[in-house]
Amino acid sequence: MLLTILSSLAQDESRNISENSTWGIRRKFEQGKVQINHKKFLGYDKDQEVNLIINEREAKTVRRIYRNYLDGMGTNRIAKELKDEGVPTWSGNTIWYESTVRKMLTNEKYKGDALLQKTYTVDFLSKKRAENNGEVPQYYVGNNHPGIIDEELWGIVQLETERRKAYRKEHDLIKTDFATVKDNPFSSRIICGSCGSTFGRKTWNSTKQNLKRRVWQCNRKYEVKGEVRCTNKHVDNEVLFNSFISIFNALVENKKHFIAKWKEELKSDNLLRRYRAGEFIKIIEGATTTDEFDTDLYFKMTEKMTVFDGEKIVVSLLDGTEIECEI
Repeated sequence: MLLTILSSLAQDESRNISENSTWGIRRKFEQGKVQINHKKFLGYDKDQEVNLIINEREAKTVRRIYRNYLDGMGTNRIAKELKDEGVPTWSGNTIWYESTVRKMLTNEKYKGDALLQKTYTVDFLSKKRAENNGEVPQYYVGNNHPGIIDEELWGIVQLETERRKAYRKEHDLIKTDFATVKDNPFSSRIICGSCGSTFGRKTWNSTKQNLKRRVWQCNRKYEVKGEVRCTNKHVDNEVLFNSFISIFNALVENKKHFIAKWKEELKSDNLLRRYRAGEFIKIIEGATTTDEFDTDLYFKMTEKMTVFDGEKIVVSLLDGTEIECEI
């Protein structure tokens, strides 16, 4: 009984200490006084006055991630390349995860702001923490420290993230970002003009000539065994490569017209549209026609390619331009 009473008193004391500490921390938050553990995210150190300062060596990695993302790379591919190159994370190891990159792209601290109480302590005894979904107040402090990413670029990345979410929802995709894309850049980007589903890559084997033929076919075509759910025709892998080359050359050959169009887009209120217009001008202004497929250029410029009955392909670019190619 005595042990029970003492344990109860000790537990109440712990609760009081925890509640008092929490109260003090939240009062500081209300006053805009920020406490941030800089060791839990990349790009910052603290000076003698405990203010956040930019770590330029780590900041290069942060800027690279933001730029790569806007250049069309997915979070999975970014993580893979950083890991393969041995680039250190905030903890010092070189193991990068897609979730790590995704969180960095939405972290307001990289533009110099701070959202406080993203998590909170659920149990004062176990110190277990959970994500704050409105259970306790949150506080947003603007211009709290020097930003690695300027506010406009940060906003553009958020708009691009929303665009990709909308694209996945429209075409019923679980994900569009894959780590390995060099040999398969069209994954999740070839759309059926008949039913709106995506095309998947297939390998057809020729037993007579011992050849392998790579084609793209609507994923709904034989969704149920023995039934043809979509009548759209397949398209050869090489046709897709050539379609992008053709539309790129069309942009170059008519650069005066398109650059004038993009210059008008520079006046748009939409940050992402302005950004894309500026990037497209840079790409096309000094470009010449080519007969080679450039994977990185494809990702920088293309949203999707829609196939209609194996007769034509409509290439939709990230600036909203659509160009039709005959197969």
